[in-house]
Amino acid sequence: QVQLVESGGGLVLAGGSLRLSCAASGRAFNMYAMGWFRQAPGKERECVSAISRNGGDTYYTQSVKGRFTISRDNAKNTVYLQMISLKPEDTAVYYCAARATPSVSNKFLQGRDYNYWGQGTLVTVSS
Repeated sequence: QVQLVESGGGLVLAGGSLRLSCAASGRAFNMYAMGWFRQAPGKERECVSAISRNGGDTYYTQSVKGRFTISRDNAKNTVYLQMISLKPEDTAVYYCAARATPSVSNKFLQGRDYNYWGQGTLVTVSS
């Protein structure tokens, strides 16, 4: 089992940057594929980015490609989402999620594929 705690959200002007962190407690963080999801008011939750156990495979939704970077530090039990050139449409609650998998290269893009979720961190981008 793993507990996830996100941090790093806040209020930023359009064009600004934020780095989200998701710290995992529990054992064997390197056995989990990780994902970042977001949900804006009145919208469905979407997968923003995902990363495999070993960090070698990543996914980005089209709207954030070139602006967001997912990474993980298995020694620190942490996954990051670096966000630059933020836009008002990036405003949402951002959640990290974890799923144990035997494959080092699998990544998961659907919320239903994940077993563990953090409480979320709010990102607000003002124009």
